[in-house]
Amino acid sequence: VKKFEKLYYSFWDVSKMIDVPVSTVRFWENEFDILKPMKNKKGNRMFTATDVKNLAIIHRLLKEEGMTMAGVKKKLAGRWDEVDHKFEINESLQKIKGLLLDLRDNI
Repeated sequence: VKKFEKLYYSFWDVSKMIDVPVSTVRFWENEFDILKPMKNKKGNRMFTATDVKNLAIIHRLLKEEGMTMAGVKKKLAGRWDEVDHKFEINESLQKIKGLLLDLRDNI
């Protein structure tokens, strides 16, 4: 079964996906230039899958790696491709780890 993905996600969707309050997503949007959600006719911000991925990267750097806002901004300045690549590698490794743990538990 193929996973259905939306073209656009609301603040609420994004906050649930990365497990942070809506106010945090709104704050990060104002702090990081890489986040540029579009607005619908009602003026509601709508995030693309790329925006969600970028928010997940910011979340990982802040919450999991313990970086400060200033540290994340400095790290991302001019090196977004490198950070994005490392995020993709980390995501792949986490999936492999999950599969291996499932395999171990089912033996």
